[in-house]
Amino acid sequence: MEMNTAGWIVTAIAVLLTGISKSGLGGALGGLAVPFMSMWLSPRDAVAVMLPILICMDMVGIRAWRGKADWADLRLLIPAAVLGIAAGTLAFGVMSETMVKGALGLISVAFAADRLLRRTRPAAGTGGQPPRRGFAWLCGAGAGLTSTLAHAGGPPVMVYLLSRGQPRQVFVATSVFFFAFINLAKLPFYLGLGLFSRDTLLMSAMLLPLVPIGVWTGMRLLAKLPERGFYLFATAALGLSGVKLLWDALAG
Repeated sequence: MEMNTAGWIVTAIAVLLTGISKSGLGGALGGLAVPFMSMWLSPRDAVAVMLPILICMDMVGIRAWRGKADWADLRLLIPAAVLGIAAGTLAFGVMSETMVKGALGLISVAFAADRLLRRTRPAAGTGGQPPRRGFAWLCGAGAGLTSTLAHAGGPPVMVYLLSRGQPRQVFVATSVFFFAFINLAKLPFYLGLGLFSRDTLLMSAMLLPLVPIGVWTGMRLLAKLPERGFYLFATAALGLSGVKLLWDALAG
């Protein structure tokens, strides 16, 4: 498993963007790393390299955001995500990654466009919409499935959290705790699939020093964004991540 200099540079940038996204944008752009790395590695190796990195990011994020997550949302999202992880494990290597990315991209773009264009919506940061069990289960399961296949679980969770209109700190903290749970839950499934190797673990270790830099940068950006600006930026990021997923699906 070898990469040239360009591959290492692109991978390092993708890891930094993932850390910034997870700690500052609720994970909207966290799915970029695997597609970028897959230009040089197999998708199986790419997801294996990223999981230990994501878990380390989650541990840093939990320390930074403890006490701010919405546990009413997490109690709905996490059980659904576990079912999605199980389904993703069964589908690994069978379900077309192109189909998964295409469907997720369409949903993300459509929701972002609706949020940006629709005049009547909950005001950003008000938390005016109560948790919806059915919608939470749908988004949680979708996040577990797509996260297992390609670490691209950010858009489904953002769709749900944006619909809640939570304050930005609650929004990001809830997403951080959610992904901490599901990334740890994916670990035994990945071990069972035999995805880890000496080479993937060594590559993960070499990229780990970028984790605190990305997380710190994301938190700094979040502190500088006003509430409304954050929601506009997060919605736009969701739309852009959807466009990227659609592009990957069409290119595949």
